[in-house]
Order: sequence, then structure tokens, then C-alpha cells
Amino acid sequence: MQGITILGSTGSIGVNTLDVISRHPDSFKVVALTANNQVERLLAQCQQYHPAYAVMADETAAAQLTEQIKQSNLSTEVLAGVDGLVRVSQLDTVDQIMAAIVGAAGLLPTLAAAKAGKRVLLANKEALVMSGHLFMEAVKDNQAELLPIDSEHNAIFQCMPSSFHDGLATVGVQRILLTGSGGPFRTTPLNKLANVTPEQACAHPNWDMGRKISVDSATMMNKGLELIEACWLFNTTADHVEIMLHPQSVIHSMVEYVDGSVLAQMGQPDMRTPIAHAMAWPERIDSGVERLNLIDVARLEFEKPDLQRFPCLRLAETAAREGGTAPAILNAANEVAVAEFLENKLKFTDIARLVENVMTELPASAANDLDTVILADREAREHARRWVKQNRNMG
Repeated sequence: MQGITILGSTGSIGVNTLDVISRHPDSFKVVALTANNQVERLLAQCQQYHPAYAVMADETAAAQLTEQIKQSNLSTEVLAGVDGLVRVSQLDTVDQIMAAIVGAAGLLPTLAAAKAGKRVLLANKEALVMSGHLFMEAVKDNQAELLPIDSEHNAIFQCMPSSFHDGLATVGVQRILLTGSGGPFRTTPLNKLANVTPEQACAHPNWDMGRKISVDSATMMNKGLELIEACWLFNTTADHVEIMLHPQSVIHSMVEYVDGSVLAQMGQPDMRTPIAHAMAWPERIDSGVERLNLIDVARLEFEKPDLQRFPCLRLAETAAREGGTAPAILNAANEVAVAEFLENKLKFTDIARLVENVMTELPASAANDLDTVILADREAREHARRWVKQNRNMG
């Protein structure tokens, strides 16, 4: 029986993880569930799965959950804040951590899980984007297992030989082909993009995701962050990762070998497939996902991304090559920009403008320790908020 902590259990990844767990009650046990401030949703999950611990990142929400847990006569212990998240990531009774907290907030508990030598199921890409060197060092030094949950990285992992950590050249890999759908605006006229609404940006044609990630997919920042993540996961550089648009979202990514072979992982656009793969690895278990019918798919299309349409992708590639704190600055500025856009305080096309301004104004430095990374993150957020305020006043 494998004990699991789900960091971010009320989000789409967390809900899908619980669905997979429900199909295998003899193999997996929920030890801890966490959320930011979704009290009612977390309470319902506690009532169904009876975890030993529940954590609310928000202190006020934790107090509310504590009272409702008492009223429900549950034995679940409620914890609060970052300390609570870190604690349930290191429990002796936990074998696996589903790291599904969106954004920089997931960095510290995910890093704590790596330092505790856990199997880390990584859905939070920011942990690697912000502190790739430090995170991979923690995985290696503490003999943790790192298994990617992003459909693209999980696909690459499935197509790689087991010894890829020694370097792609040593295992005959020429390059990684990272696919992305292109989101809802792949063919939208460029002069229409400034006026798109948050609702339109969140209406992804293939995937059911949270709002922040949906916007990142619409700008293709999500793919840019995945590029940075892939470099750390597979011990390579941006020069060996090619991004291509694949609107059907059937091939989740590919690996090209020096002999001309290209291995692809295919499947429905359903996150339960990579979740089940990582939870059971190296075995395979039923995920509940509908079978892929290639006759119904009929065609598979690929095209190069247009960097004029997707300037965020260009900015992410720049950060990947620059390294150091550049990816943390990129990520922080983007989180502020997306939040402002979702509140209708920023135009869709201003997301990239804001990120580029912050990257230009804040030069990157070496990311040798966590304090440096966290400082870069904070300064980038402060600069981004000032930019929003100044541009709003100008408007």
C-alpha cells in the first residue's frame, strides 16, 4: 500500500489523481490533502477519503476547515500555511507526493519532498523552472524519484531509455520534440488578440485545465515553461528541444534518435494517463481513460509556432538560454500578468509586454541558493505590479 500526499487536491490534477486512486483502493491510500482556500471542496474530499491530514495554505480557510472537520466527526488533523504543506510532504507514512500546486507557491513543499527522498510526481513545473539546479541536486542527493506528470514530459519519459540521466548523446538521442496544441488562438487574426476575454482564453479546445494554466496555454507561455522544465528533467539544453504545434493533442511528445527513429507517445488528452503511469511506474494500471481510436482521429497535423503570435514562447526560450534567475523572473512576471488579465485589468497582448519589460529591467544572476531564487521571484512580482499600475494610470 502506497501512501500519497496530494499538494493541490482541489485542482484538476488533484481531482484526477483522486479518481485514479479510487480505482485502486488496495494499492494507494490518501495520507494528506491540501488546498489554498477551497474549504468546501477539501471538506468533501476529506469526508470521502479520510486523510490523516488536511492542509489549507490560507490561515483563515484553515480555521474554517478545522471547525467543519469537527462538526463532521472526522479524525483528520488540519494544518495551515507553508509549514503545514512542508510537513505533509515529508511524512514517514507518505511514499509519493503529487506536486500539483499551481505556480511558485508549490516550490517549497515540492523541494521538501525531494529532500525527504520521496517519489515526487511533478505536475508543478515552477519547481524546476525557478530552481532547476537546486531541485535536481536535492533529488540526486536524497535518492528521491522524480516522475513527470505534464503530459508532454511524461510522454518524453516514456520514450526515453532508462539511462537518459547520463546525457542524451550517450543514449543516442538527437533531440526532443515537444508538442503543443497552440491553444484557442492558433488561427485567430493577430489584430483580434488584444480584445480576447479571459473566458475565451480559458476555453481550451482539447484539455480541461485550471484558469491560470489555460491562459498560459493560450499565450504558449506554458510551452515555454515546459521547455525549461524539459532541459532539467532530461539533462539537455534548449538547442536540443524543438517545439511544434499539434492541434489534435494526440501525440503528446516525441524523441528522435540518431539513427532516424522517432518514438512518440500517443493517447487521449486526459491527465489520468500520465498520473496513473507515474503512480504505478514501472508497472501499468488502469486509469479509466477512454481508449484512443486512430480511425476517428483520422489525421495528425504539425506546424512551427509563430513567434509573432506567441511572443511569450520567445521570452521563455530566452530565459532558458540565459539560465540563472532568468526563468524565475520570467515565471513571476507571468504569474502577475495572468492574474491581472483574469481580473480584466490587463489586455491579453499585454501579458507578453509586461513579462518582457520585467526581464529587461531585472538582469538575471546566478541561482546558487534558494534565497537568491526567492528574492528574484519577489523583485520580479514587485516590478510587474508597478508596471501594471503605471500602464493602467496611463490608460
